[in-house]
Amino acid sequence: MRRFFWRGRRVLVTAGPTREHLDPVRFLSNESSGAMGWALAEAARDAGARVTLVAGPTGRPAPRGVTTVPVVSAREMLAAARRGSRTADVLIGAAAVADWRPARSARSKLKKGRAAPVLRLVPNPDILATLSREARPGALRVGFALETHRLLARAREKMRKKKLDLIVANPPAALGGERTRAWLLTTDGAVRAFAGSKKALARLILNTLERRRD
Repeated sequence: MRRFFWRGRRVLVTAGPTREHLDPVRFLSNESSGAMGWALAEAARDAGARVTLVAGPTGRPAPRGVTTVPVVSAREMLAAARRGSRTADVLIGAAAVADWRPARSARSKLKKGRAAPVLRLVPNPDILATLSREARPGALRVGFALETHRLLARAREKMRKKKLDLIVANPPAALGGERTRAWLLTTDGAVRAFAGSKKALARLILNTLERRRD
């Protein structure tokens, strides 16, 4: 990784899960640990970039030397990310954002009754699509695609729709843990398979972005 390429560049990373509360003690979420987002933020910091990490609830300590903005819900993540995205040189959407949220969140704990409550869901905003659309000209955009079927085909479609420069496709097993399997896809049609630590994958992602600017 070439430090001169990254020195002073502004990098925005979203990471971890979001929580969409049904009531004060229950929520919809997923198993994201935030490990991938942390690895990306730390790799960019080590390369000399100015990094902002917008992070859902993971329990991880904030990385040193990184501006970390804690959030809970998808809407909070979008609001925080938008504040930094318009001036960012690189946008990396590594968060596992909940696609849906309850239409209403109860202010007090829902009590058990004879009949199960009916849960009505509404879609959350597409954070990466919004950031990509609002990004400044020339900014690099990176996304992740987690799929159970037709992984590469769906990742390519997501890359096209969201106008990304690079997308990382991975299976559900990528959630949690410090190691992963993934495929890196770029707009020139190249596909690179990867298996190893998330820290190594973070460095590979940054190296791939460098080559996109060569």
